Amino acid sequence: MSYVANTKEEKSEMLKAVGINDGNIDRLFDDIPKSLRAKSFALPKGKSEYEVTRDIKKLSSRNNTGLISFLGAGYYDHFIPEAVNALAARSEFYTAYTPYQPEASQGTLQAIYEYQSSICRLTGMGAANASLYDGSTALYEACMMAIRITGKNKILSDMSVNPIHRKILYSYTGNLSIEFKEIPLVHGQSDRKTIDEYLDDNTAAIILQNPNFFGAIDDFTDIIKKCHDKGALAIVSVYPISLGLLKTPAEMGADIVVGEGQSLGMPLSFGGPYLGIMATTKEYVRKMPGRIVGATTDTDGKRGFVLTLQTREQHIRREKATSNICSNEALCALRAVIYLSIMGKEGLKEVAGLCFKKAEYAKNIIGKIKGVEVKRSSPTFNEFTLNLPKDPEEIIQKMLAKGFIAGFPAGRHYPDLKNYMIVAVTEKHSKEEIDKYAKELESALWS
Repeated sequence: MSYVANTKEEKSEMLKAVGINDGNIDRLFDDIPKSLRAKSFALPKGKSEYEVTRDIKKLSSRNNTGLISFLGAGYYDHFIPEAVNALAARSEFYTAYTPYQPEASQGTLQAIYEYQSSICRLTGMGAANASLYDGSTALYEACMMAIRITGKNKILSDMSVNPIHRKILYSYTGNLSIEFKEIPLVHGQSDRKTIDEYLDDNTAAIILQNPNFFGAIDDFTDIIKKCHDKGALAIVSVYPISLGLLKTPAEMGADIVVGEGQSLGMPLSFGGPYLGIMATTKEYVRKMPGRIVGATTDTDGKRGFVLTLQTREQHIRREKATSNICSNEALCALRAVIYLSIMGKEGLKEVAGLCFKKAEYAKNIIGKIKGVEVKRSSPTFNEFTLNLPKDPEEIIQKMLAKGFIAGFPAGRHYPDLKNYMIVAVTEKHSKEEIDKYAKELESALWS
């Protein structure tokens, strides 16, 4: 039962109870800088439910939802079968929390188990977990895992790894004694010579990405072998859809695989929710942050599912926990496994093939525009880099007015690449859309 102080005397007594004897209620906010305090608590008159709904709809109508997006940079506009929404929206799934009680959570546990199995099939790795927040936190967890396994604290990071993920990684580890060495950026594939120079007996792991942030495809088999010779692990970040065509990280010898799972059945939204993918070899499964679901049998011999490893949970390991990420991301994992189940092996290959072929068509037609250079230093999947004769920021604004999100200006994260723009093409883009994009890009550059 709550109590409201109505009289001046009652308010004064309540303030005294919390150590404010002069009756000045503003003292409650002394710890908040004045620049951050509300100027006034004079709230407008309340509105009815209908009025609030009308105002929100009016605000939302200002969003331009009809733009054709060629924006990638780690997050991609793929087709999502309607069955993904229909099944993931069932109340049994979208209200579920962490399935600690297996007797009451067999559906959720099996969904996570099937998701883990799908990620293992996709990456070629021996074990996968569930419930990492996104690709960037998965990368952080992989680095910490490598440090635990090797007992070393030096991490090599290729600068062509998604800069957003790297920035979050450095933020997470800012108070830790970890030495990061960045492999300088080169057009196309990773700089083997510099990697050889930086790789030594103190290296815990190297971070690589395929395709990299600029869309370039690489085969890291040679790099990973050299890492293993030095006792270091290889962390490979992947774009899941690309694995419908490309060599798997397991085939390259990767020890830990991470990635952003948004492309597997999650729509583009303003900041998520996203899905962190993580997989590893069976050798290192006990060093991988859980939750990990396993299959078992009950006392009657019936198949069942349980949380096998919860090594990261604070309530289990406390200060020995491998991670303190405890929120359940299983709803996003559920969308991913439904998507992969619907697409199937051949469907995923077809989507990946369409992305590749349409991107190649776009590269060829855009490359004919005067002053535009399509970077061709290495093969690409569905994303490629343009060197423009003008500032991409200016071109992007012009293209917005024509109904296109033109791409990502590389200069935002790489100051030396001011005139470079990264363009992504998916299976959703039609030939007509790509043709019109090229036409409007040429117009934005020269009209």
